[in-house]
Amino acid sequence: MSISWADSYVGQLRALAGDRTLMFVGARAVVRDSAGRILLIQRSDNGQWALPAGAMELGESIADCAVREVREETGLRALRVSAFALYTGPDRTHTNMYGHTYQIFTAAFRIDEWSGQLSRTTDETTDAGFFRPGQFPGPLSASVPETLADLAVFEQTNRLILK
Repeated sequence: MSISWADSYVGQLRALAGDRTLMFVGARAVVRDSAGRILLIQRSDNGQWALPAGAMELGESIADCAVREVREETGLRALRVSAFALYTGPDRTHTNMYGHTYQIFTAAFRIDEWSGQLSRTTDETTDAGFFRPGQFPGPLSASVPETLADLAVFEQTNRLILK
């Protein structure tokens, strides 16, 4: 069960900070099935298809954040994760549809092993499924092609991607 936005760390910080730009620390996860298809979720807030992702809460590690977000948004249990990219630059500053501005620090993880049955709808998603690259539904979040390209480079070089 996910916590409400108002009760989340970022929600509480936003209430205190007003309209100031905040740092947002989060995780994004690439989950593949045995056929190499990519798991995408359709976000309930903006309708975009994206990788499971979300904000880190106080008291958890960034890897635990990735595991939690996969569970909350898909019902799947991530059993083994590997970090492959960090997105941290000032070019990652974004104003969301609520008018809140964040400089986003995201760690991307490859989910190396998982179990469970996919939940297509959750509190945060309106649909979910595994898709072949090149056959992704739209509208597609811009983070998806960038993250998958970075994962391909990581898998060829075994070097953490830093952006």
